[in-house]
Amino acid sequence: MISAVAELYKLHPQTLRLYERVGLLKPSRSQGNTRLYTDSDLERLDVILTLARDMGVNLAGIEIILNMREKMIEMERQMGEFAEVVQQELSRVAASYTREKVPRTAIVRATPRILR
Repeated sequence: MISAVAELYKLHPQTLRLYERVGLLKPSRSQGNTRLYTDSDLERLDVILTLARDMGVNLAGIEIILNMREKMIEMERQMGEFAEVVQQELSRVAASYTREKVPRTAIVRATPRILR
């Protein structure tokens, strides 16, 4: 709830409402319309407060930094997936070459020479 989070972070509840109004935080709501903060909301609030209090970043700057951070996380996820696909393909190709003595894509098949 907003009062518990405000007390925990030594903030005025209006500050949390401001962060929500400008789109920096998006807590879920209960049926009674009470704000409910998840662990990820609190982690995000930690980042917001570090940027604002310790680094002196204004709200517009915080928004830009948070958006960039989310994009970087998504890019890291996509790069991980891509690396996994490349690794699987390399493993598949390597396995096919070890099974075949002569690649099937050769234009002319070579027969082994018999030594006399």
